Amino acid sequence: MSQINFAALCEHGKSCSGFDAEDEQLLIAEGDQLKPHLVNVTEHFYQELQQIPAAAPFLEGRLEALKATHLAWLETVFTGPYDEVFAARMHKVGEVHVQVKLPVEFMSSGILLIKKHLIPILAQVYAGDVELMGKMMKAVNAVTGFCLIIMQESYQSSLLAQELDKFMAITGISRALFNNLASAYKDNDTAA
Repeated sequence: MSQINFAALCEHGKSCSGFDAEDEQLLIAEGDQLKPHLVNVTEHFYQELQQIPAAAPFLEGRLEALKATHLAWLETVFTGPYDEVFAARMHKVGEVHVQVKLPVEFMSSGILLIKKHLIPILAQVYAGDVELMGKMMKAVNAVTGFCLIIMQESYQSSLLAQELDKFMAITGISRALFNNLASAYKDNDTAA
């Protein structure tokens, strides 16, 4: 399998989510003001997850460790930089979720639950500056979308790898032979 180009994935995620340089600068500038509130976002997030029966097996016996990891991740959302290293970390978060067999829909619903608890904080913190509040809401929406796009790419990569492994097991083709065939196909395709 080929290595992931995290610079390209980063740019793709930013493009698809509308996460721009202005959002990046704003999140970093305002991050220190929001960090004290992030522990409450994490607490509320896990309180809600505990109410979802399908989430129970993923939380059992690990709740405090998960909260600590979640809070650390959430803090990175407000510190940047939002570069290929950040994209690689977000991809790794997705890989971990794939490894524990977390259903992919939990990724989307998780981001929605996070925003559910961040938006009232933004409304409170920026109540005196409606224009800044709007910019922050846009930036939070964009950065969480950016993170989600990258994390979900892990699921797509994993599914493709699983399907490829099944194909190779059924056909008896080795990884080396498959890679050679894929390379020849790619070379033939670009020559045409």
